[in-house]
Amino acid sequence: METKLQSQGTLQSRGEPWSEQLAQEIIAEHKALDGATLPILHALQEAFGYVPEAAIPLVAQALNLSRAEVHGVATFYHDFRRQPAGKHVLKLCGAEACQAMGADHLAECAEKKLGVKVGETTGDGQVTLEHIYCLGLCAVAPSGMIDGRIVGRLDEARLDAMQMCIRDSYCLGLCAVAPSGMIDGRIVGRLDEARLDAMLAEART
Repeated sequence: METKLQSQGTLQSRGEPWSEQLAQEIIAEHKALDGATLPILHALQEAFGYVPEAAIPLVAQALNLSRAEVHGVATFYHDFRRQPAGKHVLKLCGAEACQAMGADHLAECAEKKLGVKVGETTGDGQVTLEHIYCLGLCAVAPSGMIDGRIVGRLDEARLDAMQMCIRDSYCLGLCAVAPSGMIDGRIVGRLDEARLDAMLAEART
């Protein structure tokens, strides 16, 4: 099953379309593990982008548990999604260090700009806004994550840049060192006027 998933490339937040056969393969691969419920749910979310409701009875049957028990685990942990995520997933850290550095205000700004609450997806299916408890970046708080890429020292300007990139689909993946650009295929971060002048001079030679 691992080879099958890898052959399809890196799984994005949307994941694969629901397939009972793929779900059964995932469950069979993990059911012998101690405390298999969590590993199975994580693997299902990695494959499909969320934990499909149709997978709950399959997990319950394989592990000899009730549907209520599996449903209870899936709903207790906030990391498990019950609906498909958007094309992009923006996660904002809500741990104490980030809160002390203004994370709550950033979350409010993100909600206002995207027009959704934390835990929701924009109407066009482009962006899902989520909380994450701790990214281990207390020294550069507040921090966040966009499509798996970690960004520290978040402020409103950097949050705006991240949202612009993901909504307009022209991101170089350098949100952490924005603004960024590219010259002859070479990516350049932390652009300023001096660096831009150097790039333009190089382009003219």
